[in-house]
Amino acid sequence: MTTPLPGSPGTGAPTGATPATRRPDDNGHPCAPATGPQPRTSTTVARPSVRATGRQADASADPAAARVEPGPRVAPAPRATSDRPAASDRPVASDRPAASGPGDAPEPGDAPDPRRWLILTIASAAQFLAVLDLIAVTIAFPAIGQDFAPAPASALSWVLNGYTVVLAALLVPAGRLADEAGRRRCFLIGMVLFGLASAACGAAPTLTLLVVARVVQGAAAAVLIPTSLSLALPAFPARERATAVGAWTAVSAVAASSGPVIGGLLAASDWRLIFLINVPVVLLAVGAGVRLLPRSARGPRQALDLPGTALVLVCIGALVTACVQAPEWGYAAPVTLAVLAAGVLAGVLGVRHVRRAAQPILHPVLFRTPGFTPATLGLLGYFVAYGAMMLAASLLFTDVWHYSVRTAGLAMAPWPLTVLVVSAVSGRIVGAVGGRGTAVIGALGFVAAALWWIVLAGDGSGGTHYAVRFLPGLIFAGIGTGLYQPVMFAAAGSLPSSQLSLGSGVLMVSRQAGTALGVAVLVATMGGQQHPEFGALRGGWIIAAVMSAGAVAAALRLRRC
Repeated sequence: MTTPLPGSPGTGAPTGATPATRRPDDNGHPCAPATGPQPRTSTTVARPSVRATGRQADASADPAAARVEPGPRVAPAPRATSDRPAASDRPVASDRPAASGPGDAPEPGDAPDPRRWLILTIASAAQFLAVLDLIAVTIAFPAIGQDFAPAPASALSWVLNGYTVVLAALLVPAGRLADEAGRRRCFLIGMVLFGLASAACGAAPTLTLLVVARVVQGAAAAVLIPTSLSLALPAFPARERATAVGAWTAVSAVAASSGPVIGGLLAASDWRLIFLINVPVVLLAVGAGVRLLPRSARGPRQALDLPGTALVLVCIGALVTACVQAPEWGYAAPVTLAVLAAGVLAGVLGVRHVRRAAQPILHPVLFRTPGFTPATLGLLGYFVAYGAMMLAASLLFTDVWHYSVRTAGLAMAPWPLTVLVVSAVSGRIVGAVGGRGTAVIGALGFVAAALWWIVLAGDGSGGTHYAVRFLPGLIFAGIGTGLYQPVMFAAAGSLPSSQLSLGSGVLMVSRQAGTALGVAVLVATMGGQQHPEFGALRGGWIIAAVMSAGAVAAALRLRRC
């Protein structure tokens, strides 16, 4: 079943049905049309047989029942065995109301899957590992460089960038593959591949093999991230989905924020432990997943869109590469501009392609789904702000206030801790003020955090300066994360069930590309300084404030619900 994003409209009554009436949702908001049985009027004779659909048996299977005696034509009485419109009157998948999607998830009011929290735990474990390995490795760079000396810095950077670029580039094709081949199957294969690649990273004897293993690890993460959300959401009834996505979001935020601490602690002993610690977690997740994850039917087979897939890979891969390599290559360097131009050109050609192709990798209907386009753009702006704010705070602690890496990680801890607290009550907040209101409040929290640091952070050091001038901004940022992301990521649930993983992949591209762009823009404002002054970091917070305001505008585009 698909998950209604706050503000997703229904499609109205089918032809020949009585008009759909507005009814309150599980939170008391009139958001969806009634979906119960609705009598139909007709002046045609009863059909010889009716095709069975879902729970409906074919009551006309008896040949005797198919014969129609001569006589006056009488409208048939409503079928007692069906609670749906006839097959010819039902909307196609792309036009269904957001609350319909038989076989994929419980409808509001249906009995929830008793294993739903265990399913969410398995999905969240995959999300945690994928995000943690993106962040923690940055702390291990000095130790890795010492082991593989005299490796050049440009080669060493691909230990991180190889993972980042491949992950971002493959999210959309991997989501499409999961929808067609089965999400459970793809999730388990991705988990096994991630574990094997992690073991290879931990045992890599050369830098080249380490980079290759990181690329494979990024490809596996690209399969895990979109399928983790699309597997978990259908297990929850609508009234619990905001809380479920909030918990999933909190895990991601905790992984990102605790990455420097965990990476620093492990690298202090041996940097290889950052990768090897994944292996037992993967084994537990795969064992539990085989027993608990629901089996998902394969989606309809479609022709492989090779040109579209290539254009998506080139577009996303080139744009993310330009962002992550620009600090090293130079922002105005010919190679940077060439890669950036290639990405833009591939994007333009890709848009043209999907409008003309019969079965494109990204169907335009995806972006016509109510709420999905604002969520995609809103998450992009939000994560640009997130990437700039996270890096600026880390640099402030380590380079301006001269905290150790471990102390800097602990100083960041109030952000993920606040996310955990807010995520636990995000479902109730959505019920009280609606999805749009919740997202607006969350984005305003990010604006408030950036403005707080711009005005009050100052360039002093330590002690009460952190507690009074910086800590409140971390709390505002945690509130923003805990409220904004769940509503926006829930947009994947408003899609037809056949495109759930693909939609999740598109939203994840916004996250990866936005974070990379935020970091690149902040580095550009610092002018390439190895140890930036406070004034350069303030520029990053100004960028974050502007992009957070854009996230507010995107949240306002959601329909009120």
